[in-house]
Amino acid sequence: MFTVSARVQIRDELIAAARQDVDIAGAALVGSTARGTEDRWSDIDLVLQLAEDANEAAVVARWTRSLDEKFGVADTLDVTSREGVRYRVFLLDSSLQVDVSFWPHDLFRATEDGFQLVFGQANEPTSAPKPGSGQVIGMAWLYVLHARSAIARGRTWQAVLMLDDLRTQIIALECLRHGLNPWHGREVDKLPESVLATLRDGRATSVGLSELERSRQVLLKHYLAAVEHHDAERAVALRRALGPDQRGAGGTTNC
Repeated sequence: MFTVSARVQIRDELIAAARQDVDIAGAALVGSTARGTEDRWSDIDLVLQLAEDANEAAVVARWTRSLDEKFGVADTLDVTSREGVRYRVFLLDSSLQVDVSFWPHDLFRATEDGFQLVFGQANEPTSAPKPGSGQVIGMAWLYVLHARSAIARGRTWQAVLMLDDLRTQIIALECLRHGLNPWHGREVDKLPESVLATLRDGRATSVGLSELERSRQVLLKHYLAAVEHHDAERAVALRRALGPDQRGAGGTTNC
């Protein structure tokens, strides 16, 4: 298990390596470090600006070898943004997560509130569009239907998965309603206690069909109430299609 002092040392070494790398023109820290909210469990989030003539694939490969040689890398995961920026997520042998993103020279900039420039010159900052409720509402009713059909078919573990996904969408709607960040549940614990209590009540206590259906009904009620805060007209239509007149476990379904 990594220590705070080890994390700080690794971060300092990565920044020093970036300063000496001719293929790196700038660097910044983002995430909890830049926001001033770092704690015992925080990871490292390092943003690198590639030099104009740098070969991105070669730079990424070289940095990956270097991290493995210096700190021991258990595994990596690549996530690509809509702009084509590669985020390589490193899992070190110590269980420390290190996120290093490799930005084309002209795209290097702040895209969120926490952006601490270490060296180089960043382009004009931009703000990512705030997530909307429309897609979340649609995904949620899809999970309502699939949870219903899974319960009716006796597929208990599929039902568990669908209910978990439904709850995730409800949490996103509630976070958006209360001005909280729903991404990866970052601020779900800041939701009002009344909302959290309803979420707790909606968790199934077993994988029995009757308990799963109870959970579905509680979550459905919560979902429809949440939709009403975002789109009252849409909530009316969804209540007509998904409300108590539509049978759950024991009823018939073609979903």
